Amino acid sequence: MSMNNAPNAFLDPNANRFQVNIINEDHDNNETTQEDVGSDPPHYEETSFTDETHNRLRISYRPGKRELYDNFHQNGEKTEASLHPYDTHSKMYYLQTFGHNTMDPVPKIDYYRNTGSISGNKLNRPSLLEIHEQLAKNIAVSTGSVERVANGESTGDETAASKEEENKTGFVKFGWVKGVLVRCMLNIWGVMLFIRLSWIVGQAGIGLGIIVIALSVVVTTLTGISMSAICTNGVVRGGGAYYLISRSLGPEFGGSIGLIFAFANAVAVAMYVVGFAETVVELLKESDTLMVDESNDIRIIGTITVVCLLGISVAGMEWEAKAQVILLIVLLVAIVNFFIGTVIPTNTEKKARGFFNYQASIFAENFGPDFRSGEGFFSVFAIFFPAATGILAGANISGDLKDPQSAIPQGTMLAILITTIAYIAVAICAASCVVRDATGNVNDTIVPGMSCNGSSACGLGYDFSRCASQPCDYGLMNNFQVMSMVSGFGPLITAGIFSATLSSALASLVSAPKVFQALCKDNVYKGLEFFAKGYGKNNEPIRGYVLTFAIAMAFILIAELNTIAPIISNFFLASYALINFSCFHASYAKSPGWRPAFRYYNMWVSLFGALLCCGVMFVINWWAALITYAIELFLYIYVTYKKPEVNWGSSTQALYFVNALDSALALTTVEDHVKNFRPQCLALTGAPMVRPALLDITHAFTKNNGLCICCEVYTGPRKLCVKEMNSGMEKKQAWLTKNKRKAFYAAVAADSFRDGVKSLLQASGLGRMKPNTLVIGFKKDWRSAPATQVENYVGIIHDAFDFELGVIIIRISQGFDISQVLQVQEELEKLEQERLALEATIKENDFEEGKRGICGFFKKASTLNISKHETKESTINTIQSMHVGEFNQRLLEASTQFKKKQGKGTIDIWWLFDDGGLTILIPYILTIRKKWKNCKLRIFTGGKVNRIEEEKLVMASLLSKFRIKFADINIICDINIKPNKESWKFFEEMIEPYRLHESCKDMTTAEKLKRETPWKITDAELEAFKEKSYRQVRLNELLQEHSRAANLIVLSLPVARKGAVSDYLYMAWLEILSKNLPPVLMVRGNHKNVLTFYS
Repeated sequence: MSMNNAPNAFLDPNANRFQVNIINEDHDNNETTQEDVGSDPPHYEETSFTDETHNRLRISYRPGKRELYDNFHQNGEKTEASLHPYDTHSKMYYLQTFGHNTMDPVPKIDYYRNTGSISGNKLNRPSLLEIHEQLAKNIAVSTGSVERVANGESTGDETAASKEEENKTGFVKFGWVKGVLVRCMLNIWGVMLFIRLSWIVGQAGIGLGIIVIALSVVVTTLTGISMSAICTNGVVRGGGAYYLISRSLGPEFGGSIGLIFAFANAVAVAMYVVGFAETVVELLKESDTLMVDESNDIRIIGTITVVCLLGISVAGMEWEAKAQVILLIVLLVAIVNFFIGTVIPTNTEKKARGFFNYQASIFAENFGPDFRSGEGFFSVFAIFFPAATGILAGANISGDLKDPQSAIPQGTMLAILITTIAYIAVAICAASCVVRDATGNVNDTIVPGMSCNGSSACGLGYDFSRCASQPCDYGLMNNFQVMSMVSGFGPLITAGIFSATLSSALASLVSAPKVFQALCKDNVYKGLEFFAKGYGKNNEPIRGYVLTFAIAMAFILIAELNTIAPIISNFFLASYALINFSCFHASYAKSPGWRPAFRYYNMWVSLFGALLCCGVMFVINWWAALITYAIELFLYIYVTYKKPEVNWGSSTQALYFVNALDSALALTTVEDHVKNFRPQCLALTGAPMVRPALLDITHAFTKNNGLCICCEVYTGPRKLCVKEMNSGMEKKQAWLTKNKRKAFYAAVAADSFRDGVKSLLQASGLGRMKPNTLVIGFKKDWRSAPATQVENYVGIIHDAFDFELGVIIIRISQGFDISQVLQVQEELEKLEQERLALEATIKENDFEEGKRGICGFFKKASTLNISKHETKESTINTIQSMHVGEFNQRLLEASTQFKKKQGKGTIDIWWLFDDGGLTILIPYILTIRKKWKNCKLRIFTGGKVNRIEEEKLVMASLLSKFRIKFADINIICDINIKPNKESWKFFEEMIEPYRLHESCKDMTTAEKLKRETPWKITDAELEAFKEKSYRQVRLNELLQEHSRAANLIVLSLPVARKGAVSDYLYMAWLEILSKNLPPVLMVRGNHKNVLTFYS
């Protein structure tokens, strides 16, 4: 035998391919065959998945076959000697996946992309229908592109266009160092490092100071871990914290936190710039070179600084990244300068200011806390914590990272580690070298015989004891410039302060527009689409930059940042809390889609991190925390109310499913009780929009109370039915949601209508949430419909009773089906669209044709003439359609009658037979609905003439025990008397076409007719059920007499015995019973109690 694969199937050098090792045995060569038979067992080669660089198959060949394969590769064709019987197939056979004649594609990442993905084109794999229904496709393609088509790849033209677009855009993407590590380090290392850390360690001591730093780091580390888990659970796009939270928790949380996070970053720009300006003004003040005064100088310098930073940002992310690297170098030099200064021998001036190099006595003295001026551990922690924030600086530009999934966790966690070590090292070094209080007076030395307070300064020859009674200007507790004093070169510390403030301001200036742009692109807030537009190769949010600039300028000019600073810190903390909660929530929801590559996380640790962030918010400033929660709650309610049309597969959606599943499972362990009975209806509406009145009345007694399933049965060729059913499933469920119908849609494809309904009756629902009542419309056309349809209709009622379901048959005068009206509306909409398109075309052509002189004039005239004729014709069609619409106006009004509020009136209940109480429960539920609350219940029931009052009391007592209010009770005593002749004559004329009249024929003819038309009503049957027929006709007379003006009639449904009452006789009963009446509900429960008077 011979098995060959064409090499063309593996010629794509850009993708991983299967390399098939071909074993060829020439079946025409008998000698070789005999030789092979007698040789060793065949050796089966393994398939290799490595790339083939030379576009050739790796072939295993047997001795003597090399020339054959060389010829195969050189010519790209098979010789006759190597032909296999299967070679009668087309070339597609040799050019498909694995060499088989199949359209099945190999796994490929492009099938899993989102539409509009910038990282690659989304490809569509063959549908299951194409794979299942067709064994092969005859597609006219070139040899080189067949394999790509088979695997769902784009053709050469599409690939070239894609590459051209990619080259054209030329995005600037950053790695984890420049994109994340550098930014996070710069944002975490703020001015706090240089001007507040020494004061914090002076207040809290080395021991508690390290705990303050560690506690802050715990918050940021837990947040970093949670963020790492979220980032590695799929592709991360632009938007930073907003993107992570919104895709995890949904648009409600993401939209609320995204807006305040972007605003916080914008105001943070002002805070950092003002910090920079204050430092510059201090230098100007020392050199006595103020321009106006301190406040105005801060505004002037701040404005100039923001303009410069805006210029760097607008120039592009590449320039901004370069500026960040330069600022980091300056900052690192400043930190190293401090450590060098601690080992440089001190001088007399520095000793007077409290700096003595490393001393064990100073370390021991400063190890414990010494809180002053009302400060405590938590107040010191509140001051330091903002210094630990900034971990989202890298995540905020996630859209500009090469690989955000690995860059954000790697860069952020390393930045936290490095900055933590730096903070602790600076704190320990400062507290080991500098005393808490110093006078700065070089003459405050200890002379022999002088008493000292026993401090470490005393042991080092200085007396700073007067600092206990009067304020001093130096030492850890009093001098914010300790690092500058200790450092080897003071101006470098000033440069470090400049670097820290400017880098943080620059990072915030970039972060705010990026986050805001992502928020606007998602269109969570409808009025902000203007800021979604990007410019340039990196899609820069220029409009967002301008908005951020305006906000920053406003707060710089206001210059009241001390008040708003706590709120900004709490905004950032709220983001941290939600990131932690997102990780916890995604884990708790147990969605199979939650598969983060970062494994070092725990859902309960993330929850602890979220609670810790919330606690820290109150520690920092309780009123700012309340304001933050209030703003977030307002935005959450707003977004929830607006309901943006997005579907991001959030963990909130997953948790809905888990909760629903748990509740459904828990419900299965709860036994049914009559007190908890509620109608759970399976309504045979077909498409919900086709019979809206049937759905409305059913929805009236199931809304917020029970299950409602709108069902449709497709009959006909199975393939077409299934296709139509699958394509319309989501559309019809969406219609229910849009029209605020709390119902489900279900459809089945079956050989017959009855079979389909039977399947629905058995399989619909879940656990305890299964239908217990079948709701169907009355079949108005039963007299003209084929006998099989009538048989199916009555058979459905029998099936429902067999499965112990209650049955409700609803009849309205105009019927339920409005498909004709819908068709007319659809035609009118198409005509209107055509008319608008025609008018738009005429207007576009008018101007161009008018410029062409006389010829243009005549052409324009002819165009107008043609358009007039077309408009006239379309108007005629519209008039005809309108005529049809007017003809169906009554049907349309009838279809909406249950949507309207029912005026004052009655619901008449003809409770003739005890079916367990469903006949009385349904109308009671209606009366507690808003639309039916003005309707009173009137009860009609059968009784004896001589016991009318007793029967009334008995019924009133029963209803009062059921706690059902009623307006009146009527005892009907003449139900069983014969109807009048006219009514009975009408009934007989109605059933006449369906009677067999076998008594008028001989035995043979009668038997033959019974066999040919088994559905006809026999004389024996009619005689046997004559009394029951009388009753139905008489009941209609009574209904006409008592309930003609009722808003709704609820009536006990007569039951036909299977095999005894023919289908047409039963339909005649239903017809005569409900004829010429207001809307009628014929109800029959399953004869199990649905009401109880026990508590």
